[in-house]
Amino acid sequence: MSTKGKFFGRVLSSWLAAGSHNGRVFVLDAVCLVFAVYLGYALRLTFFITGGFRYQFAIAAAVFTPVVLAVLFIGKIYSISWPQASVEEYARLFRWYIAAVIVFCLISYIPRRFVVPRSSLAIMSFAALLMLVGMRATWRLLLIYQSGDSARGRRTLIIGTGEPAAQLARSLTRGDSQLRPVGFIDEDQQHKGLIIASLKVLGAKDDIPKVIKDYSIETVLIALASPTGPDIKSYMDILAPCGVTVRVLPSITELADGQVSVSRLRSVKLEDLLRRDPVHLDDAATEKLIKGKTVLVTGAGGSIGSEICRQVLAKGPKEVIALGHGEQSIYLLMESLADKGIASAVRPVIADISDRETMDSVFTKYSPQVVFHAAAHKHVPLMEFNPREALRVNAYGTWNIADVAGTHGVERFVMISTDKAVHPSSVMGATKRIAERLLFSVSSRYPATQYMAVRFGNVLGSRGSVVPKFEKQIEHGGPVTVTHKDMKRYFMLIPEAVSLVLQAGAIGSGGSLFVLDMGEPVNITEMAETLIRLHGHEPYTEIPIVFTGIRPGEKLYEELFYDPAHVDRTSNDKIFLTRLAPEKESILPKVQEILRSSGCGEMSPEELSSSIFTLGSKD
Repeated sequence: MSTKGKFFGRVLSSWLAAGSHNGRVFVLDAVCLVFAVYLGYALRLTFFITGGFRYQFAIAAAVFTPVVLAVLFIGKIYSISWPQASVEEYARLFRWYIAAVIVFCLISYIPRRFVVPRSSLAIMSFAALLMLVGMRATWRLLLIYQSGDSARGRRTLIIGTGEPAAQLARSLTRGDSQLRPVGFIDEDQQHKGLIIASLKVLGAKDDIPKVIKDYSIETVLIALASPTGPDIKSYMDILAPCGVTVRVLPSITELADGQVSVSRLRSVKLEDLLRRDPVHLDDAATEKLIKGKTVLVTGAGGSIGSEICRQVLAKGPKEVIALGHGEQSIYLLMESLADKGIASAVRPVIADISDRETMDSVFTKYSPQVVFHAAAHKHVPLMEFNPREALRVNAYGTWNIADVAGTHGVERFVMISTDKAVHPSSVMGATKRIAERLLFSVSSRYPATQYMAVRFGNVLGSRGSVVPKFEKQIEHGGPVTVTHKDMKRYFMLIPEAVSLVLQAGAIGSGGSLFVLDMGEPVNITEMAETLIRLHGHEPYTEIPIVFTGIRPGEKLYEELFYDPAHVDRTSNDKIFLTRLAPEKESILPKVQEILRSSGCGEMSPEELSSSIFTLGSKD
C-alpha cells in the first residue's frame, strides 16, 4: 500500500473509531444511500439528471434514505461493532436491508404518490447494498492491514485449523494484542497453502521446527478443537527444543460460552498433557441419584470431597452436608462456594467420623439419603509414623459412619478407596483395604442400604499430589527430588475422577467394588522433566533432578486389581467392577482390639504395623 493509502486508511479508521463510531457509520450510511439513489437515476438517464427527473430523484432520496436508516436502526445494526463483525453480522445487515427495500417499495408503489422506475430501483437497491457492506468491510480490512503491517507484536504461529483456531486468529488480527499471527500448522500435509482467516497454512506437524526458523516465530499457540493429552504432549515434544513461548487454548468443551479470544489463552499445564478422551456419563442416572435428596459428603474440605460437593450441587440436591474434621478446609470450601453463589444449600459440619455419638446426631438432624465417604488420612510416609491414627480414622472411622448410615436407613453409601489398597506396602494402603473389608461386612447387616467402594489412583491438583511439590522446587531453582528414576504412578484429573465416582454410585448395587480406568501409568521422572520444561528450563542442566530413594511404605508402581481375571466391565467403559469373595466374619473385633492394645501401650509400634498389614493383606 502506498504512503498516501496508508495515511488515508489511518485517517478513516481514526475518524470511525473516535467517539461514537456507530454514529459516524450512521452518517456514512446516509451519504451512501443518497449516492445510491443518484446512481439509480444517473445510470438510467445521464450523469446530469435533467428535467422533471430531478424532482423524482429528490423525492426518492428523501424517502429511501430515512426508511433504510430507520429499519436498520430498528434491527440494531448500529449496535454492532463492525471491526469485530463476522459473517453472522453481515447476514443480519443483509436481512434488515432487504426488509427496508420492501418497506420502501410499499411506500412508493401502493399509494402511487411517486413511482421510481423499476430499472432505477434495481440499480439503487443493489448499489446501496454494495456500499453499505463495502464501507464496513473496507474499514475492517484497513484495520487488519495496519495491524499486519506493523512491526510491533510477537510473531505467532497457531497450531490447528478448526473453528477455535480461526476464531483466535481473527481475534488477534482485530484486537490490540501483542501477538502477531503469521500462519497455521495443520495435521494434514495436503492442507498446506490453504488460506484461513486471511492467513496461510504453513505446514504440518513435522514442519514446525522449519516454520519456526524460517518465519522467526516467537510464540506458538495450540488451538485444537478437542485436544487429548497425547496430542498436546506430541506438540510439546517438538516445541521444547525450539525456544519459543507456548500457550494453549482450552478445548472448546471447556469454554462455557463457546467463545474464543486472546484472554482465554494460558500456559500449558501438566493437566493438559494428561488430558484424556472425554468421559461419557449417564447424566440421567446421576441426577436420579442426587436430585432433590440430602447428600452427606465426608472429608468435604479435601481435594476429592470438595469437588464431590461442587458436582453434587450441580445435580440439584435438596441440601449438601459438608462434613470435615479440619475447620480451615471447610471454611475455604464454603468461601469458594459462596463466591460462585451456590453455598446456600450447603450445611458445614465439623466432626470426627470416628465419634459415634456425634455421627448419630448428624444423621438424626439432617437425615441424609446418600453418603459419599471421602474422609481419610492419605499421606503415605506420615501414616508410617502414625499407624494407630491411620487405623482409627481410615478403618474404624469408615466402619463407624457406615454402621450409622445403615441404622438411619441411608439409601446409598459410596466410599472413596485407593489403588494402594491392592497388595498394600504401606500402612495407609493397608488401612484402606481394612476399611473396604469393614464396609462390606456392614452391608450384610443393613440390606436396605447399598454400600459400595470406588478405587482409583493419584489425582492431579490434590494437596498431597507430587506436582505442587515439584513446582515449588522449580520456582526455587531446584533441585527437584524424585524418590526413584523408575517410579510410576497412575494419575487422573480430579473432575474426571469425581464424575466417575458419581456415576459408579448411580449404577452400583450393594457390595460393589468399582475400579476406575486410570489410563497408562506415568513415570514420575518424566513428569518432573516435563514440568521443568513447562516452566521454561532445561532439566538436569538448569534445574537438577536428584533421586532420594524410596520412602517407607512406597512401591515402585501401583496396581488397580488383585486379579484382573476377576474384573467385569460395567455400562461405562471407564468403570470396572471387581468380584469379591464374601467376608466370612467381621474383622471389627480385631480392629477394636488393636486400637485398644496400641492405645494403652500393650502393643509395640512394630506389632501394631504387623497387625495392620495382616488384616489388610486379604484380597
